[in-house]
Amino acid sequence: MKAIVRLLAALLCIVTPAAAWADSQFKLLVIATPSKYHYEYIPVARDSLQQLARLHAFDMTFTSDPAVFDGDLRPYAAVMFLNTPAEQLSDTQRRHFEAYMRAGGNAIVVHRAAIIPANAWPWYEKMVGRSFINHPMIQTAVIDVVDKGFPAAFGLPDHWIWSDEYYVTNDPFGVKISPVLNVDEASYDPTRIWPGQVGKPMGRNHPEAWYHAYEKGRVFVTLLGHTADMYRDDRYLQHLLGGIYWAATGRGQTGARPR
Repeated sequence: MKAIVRLLAALLCIVTPAAAWADSQFKLLVIATPSKYHYEYIPVARDSLQQLARLHAFDMTFTSDPAVFDGDLRPYAAVMFLNTPAEQLSDTQRRHFEAYMRAGGNAIVVHRAAIIPANAWPWYEKMVGRSFINHPMIQTAVIDVVDKGFPAAFGLPDHWIWSDEYYVTNDPFGVKISPVLNVDEASYDPTRIWPGQVGKPMGRNHPEAWYHAYEKGRVFVTLLGHTADMYRDDRYLQHLLGGIYWAATGRGQTGARPR
């Protein structure tokens, strides 16, 4: 019996340090509510993000219910709006999220979540940093990395072949952003759009991912991520992971101090 006790104690000495390494680094809240064109991605994105959370030792709450914004957001290092129409939040839920950001919370905005009707929630439009105009049909294009020192670019080649909806945006509020990815409009047809709409090219400066400071927090935005299969793509997931890591911790930028 004594020998068994000694053996168990020895095993505990081995296991305990390893368990300590598994402690969560931070908590991420992901809100993914369905919309007309974005719903099939939800189970795929949930599974892929759960795998990232396990692999990279962070906790994640994944929900489709905006009621989560009625609760306490303070435990979360960052909130990810994943293809979620932000106008679905009630006035009270919006105020809670605004208070979270003003207290130093952080945000990640993905694809459809960057779209909100004009004047529906100007504070949120400013947080995103750009306002949506329209987008052409899904096409293959060349994405250029314009900030190699930002974590959301670390898993990508300098020139990345990708197929997506390349959102056209403008800047009605004069928000300063730091672009990470730019789409080369010479590599696809920005005017290939549905009847009754007009394609509006942006020219050489057409950002598809960026970051900036807002209130007292950090905001990372990627306009990429339309279809469900994209959330199975390793490079795209590395892109998201880099944005999550930076938003939640302020770390990872090459040559930059944590903020």
